Amino acid sequence: MATTRPTSFPVWIHEDDPAPEWADEVRALARQRDAVILAHNYQLPVVQDVADHVGDSLALARIAAQVPNAEIVFCGVHFMAETAKILSPDKRVLIPDAAAGCSLAATISADQLRAWKAEHPGAVVVAYVNTTAEVKAESDLCCTSSNAVDVVASVPDGTAVLFLPDRHLGAHVARLTGRVVGRDIHLWDGQCHVHEDIGGEVLEQAVADHPEADVLVHPECACATSALALAASGTIGADRVRIVSTGGMLDEARRATVDRVLVATEVGMLHQLRRANAGVRFDPVDPWAVCPYMKMITPSRVLTALREGRDEVQVDPAVAARARGAVERMIALGSPTGPKTATTGGAR
Repeated sequence: MATTRPTSFPVWIHEDDPAPEWADEVRALARQRDAVILAHNYQLPVVQDVADHVGDSLALARIAAQVPNAEIVFCGVHFMAETAKILSPDKRVLIPDAAAGCSLAATISADQLRAWKAEHPGAVVVAYVNTTAEVKAESDLCCTSSNAVDVVASVPDGTAVLFLPDRHLGAHVARLTGRVVGRDIHLWDGQCHVHEDIGGEVLEQAVADHPEADVLVHPECACATSALALAASGTIGADRVRIVSTGGMLDEARRATVDRVLVATEVGMLHQLRRANAGVRFDPVDPWAVCPYMKMITPSRVLTALREGRDEVQVDPAVAARARGAVERMIALGSPTGPKTATTGGAR
């Protein structure tokens, strides 16, 4: 049945655009504080444009581990800023709104993970980066959607994997690594509420409306299986459907030669895709796919963070020490994304 969602939903939910001098003040304050501004691809366009670096979780983690600045202002959600603090414990890490959480990270606690591990002794725990520091501390390896396949493939055959918390990404990884769910790999039943709502019916309607378009699907989306089914049925050519991370979407955007590409992920990603290839029309599969936590990082809160040095992210040193190994192994595995997925923002 076709979706009945309205098409007039506003793509961006945020305060009015800032005054023209806002970006200049942000950059001047950042220079004064010796701060680098990192922004995730799902941030508001105006925040992405003022940042020094924009990218996916893996690219930003790599940058956070290497920047020479005394401070990191992380425009993203809380687990991302925590990851930066884990990697750079001697730096001050600020997040413009400490309440910017993550519905996916909230689906599993450290206590729940400890109980799950007890049910599967000897299994290797692979935690998606979308988790709290406490969960990372209980994990063997971390991953992002960019390198989850490489991370799981690094686990020796015959060793069970506990993959958490996103069930859709886990199913995608199982398909590509050949691991059998319930035997070789066990999936936590978690999901991102934004990607969960991008379901098969929504994708099928978008493809029916634009049969000439290519399709990019984030592996967290509930419609990933439907995308594969559409390709298998011949509804859309198999070479025109890609299930990729946000960093992978940028790579695909740069190579695109079609007139239109349908994008199944949080709508903030469209800004970077459109910048990457102005000759292609990038449309959201679901214009309702807006993460309210990502959009809590508003221009005024970025300015307040720089003016007042708030909100500082703290991670218990003992927890950070236990989590650091899993995060560093995440950074080491998989093809480095570097400048291909982390773009330079506002010049200083």
